[in-house]
Amino acid sequence: MTDDAPTPDLVRLAVVYGIATEYWSFFGDRVHVPASTLRAVLAAMQVDASTDAAVSAALVAEEERVWRELLPASVVARAGTGMLHLHVFDGHDVALTIVLEDGSQRQVAIPEQRPAARLVDGVLRWRVEVPVPSDLPLGWHTLRAEQRAFGAAQTDRTASAPLVITPERLGDPPTRPGRSRGWGLMAQLYSVRSRASWGLGDFADLGDLAALAGGRGADFLLVNPVHAAEVTSPIEPSPYRPATRRFIAPLYVRPEDIREVAYLTPTERAVVEAARAPVAVTDDDATRLDRDAVWAAKRVALDAIFAVTLSPARRAELDAFAAGEGQPLQDFALWCALEEHYAGRERPVEVDDIRSPLVAALRTQLADRVAFHVWLQWIADQQVADAQAAAKAAGMAIGIMHDLAVGVHPKGSDAWSLREMYATGMAVGAPPDMYNQQGQTWNQPPWLPRALAEAGYAPLRDMIRTLLRHAGALRIDHVIGLFRLWWIPAGLGPVAGTYVRYDHEAMIGVLLLEAHRAGAVLIGEDLGNVEPWMRDFLSARGVLGTSVLWFEREGEGFRPPEQYRRSLLATVNTHDLPPTAGYLADEHVALRARLGLLTRPVEDELADADAERATMLALLRDRGLLGAAPSEAEVIDALNVLITASPSLLLGVALVDAVGERRTQNQPGTDREYPNWQIPLAGPDGRAVLLDDLADNPRFDALTRAVDARV
Repeated sequence: MTDDAPTPDLVRLAVVYGIATEYWSFFGDRVHVPASTLRAVLAAMQVDASTDAAVSAALVAEEERVWRELLPASVVARAGTGMLHLHVFDGHDVALTIVLEDGSQRQVAIPEQRPAARLVDGVLRWRVEVPVPSDLPLGWHTLRAEQRAFGAAQTDRTASAPLVITPERLGDPPTRPGRSRGWGLMAQLYSVRSRASWGLGDFADLGDLAALAGGRGADFLLVNPVHAAEVTSPIEPSPYRPATRRFIAPLYVRPEDIREVAYLTPTERAVVEAARAPVAVTDDDATRLDRDAVWAAKRVALDAIFAVTLSPARRAELDAFAAGEGQPLQDFALWCALEEHYAGRERPVEVDDIRSPLVAALRTQLADRVAFHVWLQWIADQQVADAQAAAKAAGMAIGIMHDLAVGVHPKGSDAWSLREMYATGMAVGAPPDMYNQQGQTWNQPPWLPRALAEAGYAPLRDMIRTLLRHAGALRIDHVIGLFRLWWIPAGLGPVAGTYVRYDHEAMIGVLLLEAHRAGAVLIGEDLGNVEPWMRDFLSARGVLGTSVLWFEREGEGFRPPEQYRRSLLATVNTHDLPPTAGYLADEHVALRARLGLLTRPVEDELADADAERATMLALLRDRGLLGAAPSEAEVIDALNVLITASPSLLLGVALVDAVGERRTQNQPGTDREYPNWQIPLAGPDGRAVLLDDLADNPRFDALTRAVDARV
């Protein structure tokens, strides 16, 4: 045993809390997790494992905890299945009631048989197993249990817990009449600008791009996460590291599309126009996006528009929206107001605690700014609704497909208002693989599995509802994070991490219930080091997986697309790779070499890339999709046509491929070393491609026609 090898009891304790003590790496090696990592992860779960004695005590406490609970923290069951486990005192009668979502009640019979007992705290307790009634409707119900004592010396006890009944599976994605599957565009919204933009793609551009794609036969438009980021500079560029996953980024609001603009005075309208002018001139700039400048300009305009008195009907709409979003919206708006209030100033430590007296006082003091940010969410919600309406009007069967980020910024709104839901001293990331040979740290705090269960999975439910309110589909980035996440102790590299398991049955069930109610499709990004059974589980529940052409390897070559899974969104590339034009030009190697991310000589990487490219081009020629001397555009078209031979239910076409862009949007494993998520859409000549000109773009026209003809 090495100095950092875990003891058997530490291993047992880690397993109890879902912490992997060993795992298989991407490269096929069996890795044993050191004791230091296990102790750090347990500490983040508020479990003392600092000494052998503490480990032993924690094991006993955990074994007895379940027996002390009359009801579990929450129960998530598939319709027609499930078992409830109660733990009751000896000598007590038990009554169990289910309060349905509609307010009606059902009494549940308690079986006489009690299969197990344990003496805890000097009291004999029995386990009672109760089948979940098979005819319960789908929905969010409540369990209520009551122990009634027989003797005067005994006491009654009551408990309640959420009971979530979920669908067995979702159906196939909807399609246009006469088609058995669909295709769509994939775009980074911020990068797609029009001549009416404010230097950044926005929700109006979203609707216009959806209408354009829908007119070409597309059934969906997948965009980057539109979660809200900071409201003060600097704004985090990555849409995958938001301040909150519950609310939408007002950065994407088009000010002129707000109804109250019509009632601005000429002087007030001039303020809006003057705010837009300096950022509008950057719409033709293909070098780099500036979120800070865009937001500074928009905030001036939005402040002016917010000052307009709402009509009674509009005020009623806003009030209804705020009431429906409840306290979480008020807390998010308060966080925004606090960020503005303390911008550029030192903030008292009390502000970090949402329950502190200082924060309560500031909630009142900053009421006007809180109201402003509540209003902004209402406006953003309306503009997203308009974009989805435009998508459906253009014939899309699905419409807007949102993207759910893995986590949140450690100093953002969610981490502040839901502090008890997140592990401190931990960052989410990924272990080393062939494309990120040093692993990845995403600098996001992970959800605590037990805290989620104790909250009845409400935080997960609420953010899904927001995203699906005006969308036809949701892509879940790193969906395997609902099964297990790679936790990295603070200050250590990705290699020092380990996997932590989540209750995937519960979390996927909640996703399915909310998607079912919204009539939406779910797609899980299941690339990378994934246990095969996880993909099988998702497929069986009707959650589509993800396939990227370049990752579909078989031996020395590529897997024929005819062998792809049916339950799939198949694409040629992904936002974590260079556009296909850049990939064909070895940009994925050159960029990683420039940034020092390679662990092998660059010559070896280039040789492998050349062999891979030659194999793919040979495959395309064998299938008659390429001539002897094809152009770059013809190769890209052929690659996208190739995946139409798959049985996959959805096909995705990257907008960057459709215009010949070469620059990658994101280089995994980097932060400030590369301008991730700040690259405007441009063509092969390096000039900006605007939405207004897309319909007449020859490459866009050729690629979308080629794919649509074969779907």
